Amino acid sequence: MSKLVIVESPAKAKTIKKYLGKDYEVVASMGHVRDLPKSKLGIDVDNNFKPQYVDMSDKKKVVSELKKQAAKSDAVYLATDPDREGEAISWHLAQILGLDIGNSLRVEFNEITKTGVKNGMANPHKINLDLVDSQQARRVLDRLVGYKLSPFLWKKIKSGLSAGRVQTVALRLIVDREREIKAFVEQEYWTVDAQFCKSRSTFDAAFYGKSNGDKIEIQNQQQADEIVEKLKECEFFVSNVKKGVRNKQPSPPFITSTLQQEASRKLGFTGQRTMRAAQQLYEGVEIESIGTLGLITYMRTDSLRISDEARAAGNKYIKDVYGDKYLPKTQRYFKTKKNIQDAHEAIRPTTIELTPEKIKGSLTADQFKLYKLIWERFIASLMAACVQDTMSVDITGGDYLLRASGFNVRFNGFTVLYVEGKDVEDKDSSRLPELSEGDKLNLKSVKSNQHFTQPPMRYTEPTLIKAMDDLGIGRPSTYVPIIMNILQREYIEREKKQLKSTLLGETVCDLMVEHFKKIFDVKFTASLESSLDKIEAGQLDWVNTIGEFYKDFESLLKKAEETTSGVKIKVPDVETDVVCENCGRKMVIKSGRFGKFLACPAFPECRNTKPIVTETKGNCPVCGGKVLLKKSKTGHKYYGCENAPKCKFMTWDEPVSDVCPKCSKTLFKKRGGILHCLGEGCDYEIEVKKKNKVPKE
Repeated sequence: MSKLVIVESPAKAKTIKKYLGKDYEVVASMGHVRDLPKSKLGIDVDNNFKPQYVDMSDKKKVVSELKKQAAKSDAVYLATDPDREGEAISWHLAQILGLDIGNSLRVEFNEITKTGVKNGMANPHKINLDLVDSQQARRVLDRLVGYKLSPFLWKKIKSGLSAGRVQTVALRLIVDREREIKAFVEQEYWTVDAQFCKSRSTFDAAFYGKSNGDKIEIQNQQQADEIVEKLKECEFFVSNVKKGVRNKQPSPPFITSTLQQEASRKLGFTGQRTMRAAQQLYEGVEIESIGTLGLITYMRTDSLRISDEARAAGNKYIKDVYGDKYLPKTQRYFKTKKNIQDAHEAIRPTTIELTPEKIKGSLTADQFKLYKLIWERFIASLMAACVQDTMSVDITGGDYLLRASGFNVRFNGFTVLYVEGKDVEDKDSSRLPELSEGDKLNLKSVKSNQHFTQPPMRYTEPTLIKAMDDLGIGRPSTYVPIIMNILQREYIEREKKQLKSTLLGETVCDLMVEHFKKIFDVKFTASLESSLDKIEAGQLDWVNTIGEFYKDFESLLKKAEETTSGVKIKVPDVETDVVCENCGRKMVIKSGRFGKFLACPAFPECRNTKPIVTETKGNCPVCGGKVLLKKSKTGHKYYGCENAPKCKFMTWDEPVSDVCPKCSKTLFKKRGGILHCLGEGCDYEIEVKKKNKVPKE
């Protein structure tokens, strides 16, 4: 007989088993074991929205094994993830296994370390039914919206579409931004920049306006050129110097949203890739000479709290490695947003002494990069501020005023270790020489520059996550699934790193907003999220909250179906420059089972179709034709000759613009940064560090 501990994943089970020893069996539920049925609504709307849960079909074997294990165990502990979803999984497991939810059978591990596991097992508690109610409320809400609206979309647009309570609002943000960009009218403006000399130092200054402080907006070249010519005739002197000291504070340790944003900016990771690596680091990694260890705390959190023990360990590391001056005089505490339950800590390393370089050999490339980011961000958050000496200077010449500003670092503080990335990089301030009021300056050069106002930037994955976080829509565990969902539905697409709405996405968004404006309003969605958080805190009843929402929703749906009766909306086709050789019309882009393809708009009269191909910079090493980027039926990218099937050349390796120094044929890049030649009989191969650059032999 033994004690049974049920977790969610096998990796976590393996790590925890090592800490608990032979008296415990640790098994995995593999995530959720019960859910609403797929074939029907599964919610008794007339009976307080009671969910009708069923055992998941792909978990029957798992459930059967769990029942056998529970039956022969002295005690059962439910150790699923320490969040809302984890609490719901524990509640479902208790129902299935016939456990008494009035008993203290729930344990939580904020970190999968020996200390974290021992503390969790020493403090079992009852299942938090408020958390369960909150998860149920979200699940019921999402099912009601999705199950009721999807058929409406099928009838009005086409089958296979879906709408979601939060995903449609996220889509709306992207669609609205795309329309802002299209409606944007650029405005011309000019700037005048000068370079001055003092002794042997040079520095830049920007034209501001009149010497009395009135700003001048330069609107055209003629005005700019006139100012340039007048400045060339002026004598210049420093009319005002303002010096100051700026303390630049470090960023707080990561929460889920900021981790996803920074991993995208600094590592180029998608949200999905970030959370995959974070999950592995949390659940446990085999570390050489140590064993399996969870390296970070739980990664789905919006709390900025850190434990006293972690703070003390971090401070000790800073003192030992950098010295006392790199510790702030008073400890820094970061304020968590309102309505956050603060159930567990910010994302931080579990063992400060395990620096990234020490354990690099035990981690995959993604694990190492993400661990290094988390470790450095946490340590930096405890360090002293960066102290900068700032100086702003007014320069007068005739009737004109120019300004320059800059800073010097007096003390680097936390920046010795870590500086937060930015979505739009700041322009570097000039490094200014020592200047005093009354100093005469020599004008080295002056020039005018034409500019145009820019439209707002498209969202990227990190900026969309930040927008959702700031607006209060979605929660840490939902950001990645929301973005993946609207990508997979082809409501949006990636253009390099930017997220752009498709015509299908715009059509769906317009229909939803026209008939369900209140439901898909950003402020309403944020308010509903806040209500769901209050359910989690035990401040609201989940049934009443759902009831109030459903009353409005049902009324809007009924009205929408009446006003659109018999209406079918056509998604506009994306026209291309490719001409149909059968009938002469310009072909359009369609989507099919295996992705997008070109089709004649005259269908069904003309049934001509073509695959969409993209030309690369390379030439076929066999026949000299263009190399095309293609997709297999399973969606994998490969490269083939434009003269196929006559020419049989194909490769998985990417062609580059450089040519082989031996035979002058296109080079291809293998994984690992190896460039090699595929010309017959040529064995040229070389490793490069910079993309598409061939070192000289």
